Amino acid sequence: MGHVTKIESTLGADVSGLISELDGVLAALTPPEFCSHMSTEDMMQDETTVFVTRDGGVAVACGALKRHGGGIGEVKRMYTRPSHQRRGIGGEILGLIEAHARAAGVTRLVLETGDRHPAAWRIYERGGFTRCGAVLDYPASDWSVFYEKSLNSQLSRDQ
Repeated sequence: MGHVTKIESTLGADVSGLISELDGVLAALTPPEFCSHMSTEDMMQDETTVFVTRDGGVAVACGALKRHGGGIGEVKRMYTRPSHQRRGIGGEILGLIEAHARAAGVTRLVLETGDRHPAAWRIYERGGFTRCGAVLDYPASDWSVFYEKSLNSQLSRDQ
């Protein structure tokens, strides 16, 4: 059986372990003062929806949508374990986040990623995101790359 991605409303130890792995990867690439990690506790807030991909019941990837005011949604905590990379899972999660955002009335998706994450850039750019200046309350930094995507005038790919 292949992998399955769905919304999870409670985050068990395996998902917390996945988030810890992500934090370790980010810490190795970005100085701590420039990391803007969302904690597992923050991921459980009402304004955040978490998507988890499981393979054989084991959490192997995740991503989240955090809804802000003014029709803005933020893509957060995107990560796929190395064992499952290059299978399209990141793009799948991004597509589910976008569909969920549209259904929730979000008109603009934004995100911040690191300056040394070219694999992430490819996923976002394939998903129709374009680079932009600093978003939300993130400071402009040489360590950050920002992306945005307008959901206003675009039809979903299924239409």
